[in-house]
Amino acid sequence: MSVTLTPVLTANWDRPDSFTLDGYGPYEAAKKALGMDPDAVIQAVKDSGLRGRGGAGFPTGMKWGFIPQGDGKPHYLVVNADESEPGTCKDIPLMMANPHSLVEGVIITSYAIRANHAFIYVRGEVLHVIRRLHAAVREAYEKGYLGTDIFGSGYDLELVVHSGAGAYICGEETALLDSLEGYRGQPRLKPPFPAVAGLYASPTVVNNVESVASVPSIIANGADWFAGMGTEKSKGFGIFSLSGHVTRPGQYEAPLGITLRELLDMAGGIREGHRIKFWTPGGSSTPIFTDEHLDVPLDFEAVGAKGSMLGTRALQIFDETTCVVRTVLRWTEFYAHESCGKCTPCREGTYWLKQVLKRLEAGQGTEDDLATITDIADNILGRSFCALGDGATSPIHSSVKYFRDEYLKHFEVGGCPFDAKKSTLWGDQ
Repeated sequence: MSVTLTPVLTANWDRPDSFTLDGYGPYEAAKKALGMDPDAVIQAVKDSGLRGRGGAGFPTGMKWGFIPQGDGKPHYLVVNADESEPGTCKDIPLMMANPHSLVEGVIITSYAIRANHAFIYVRGEVLHVIRRLHAAVREAYEKGYLGTDIFGSGYDLELVVHSGAGAYICGEETALLDSLEGYRGQPRLKPPFPAVAGLYASPTVVNNVESVASVPSIIANGADWFAGMGTEKSKGFGIFSLSGHVTRPGQYEAPLGITLRELLDMAGGIREGHRIKFWTPGGSSTPIFTDEHLDVPLDFEAVGAKGSMLGTRALQIFDETTCVVRTVLRWTEFYAHESCGKCTPCREGTYWLKQVLKRLEAGQGTEDDLATITDIADNILGRSFCALGDGATSPIHSSVKYFRDEYLKHFEVGGCPFDAKKSTLWGDQ
């Protein structure tokens, strides 16, 4: 099957001025949207079938529709730009190369939900991206695309770029809201959901960068255009991030439903002389796949049916030189470090997973330890405040399922049977 890439968000990335207003062009989609009824904008996004691009895949238009109207409260849009999961790397380059698609999307989204204040919450480590966003917002204000009476429509919007302090937990929408309000970033108990009581206890929509940046193209080209791509229930296109042991790693914008085999063909395949061993369909918090899953359509339903999640389409590729146990330990160390500590299952569970995995990786474990880590993971799954705990269990359950023999090999030989350097060498070495 021949699949063509669909460069929309990535269309102008090869232009040296892609991040400027001259490189992006006038905000025609925003101008069109502001001439529509806000409810018509929401309906267009519903009809397009756009689902959240931040991992969960919740229908975007439906989320907008949850905002109560005529409630007398201010409404807010918050863009989640706190991308920080291992393997996930699409929003940062998008904001770096094409920040105006996000700013224009913010205008349209805010208008649709009747918000006059919007925030882009971006992680503080990516200073170069923060500067790009500030420059783009400044350009938009200078052109009159932000501020008062945008396009003479009578609609006003203030947009703030807010730098986070660098915590993975702030990618969870309610922890992000607490952080934005100046509190320690920890998830809130739900309900109430942000659509009812979000930022400053007011109705709030929290959307991912790619979700919001996709909106201008839907308004400009029509809902049917977007819905005509992808699969029946996973509409449109998305950025697939290939990293690891692949010849040409990078961002590949393609319709949902494409397979890893097809993407690898475009990316030049696995590094020369090697074969794929395992991979993640959506970042480190999604259960791993193996070479038997190369032809699974990369959409929400097909990936879910095979026991994983599409997530953020962060395709981390690992060849046969990689130790699964070592990889899972590294991911678990990340989750243990980033756990906010608010709930016991995640705080204690990730700590103990890390301790037992260290022992296993060093070849000092027993087969009983495999039962221990799966039992710990079972006691985290579904019992934590937010999805961080659930995500931490994904590599545990899936790696034991597919690579149990590799775990056993570690304590059979009294250490890791892999040469750690081989997985990092490139070329003929």
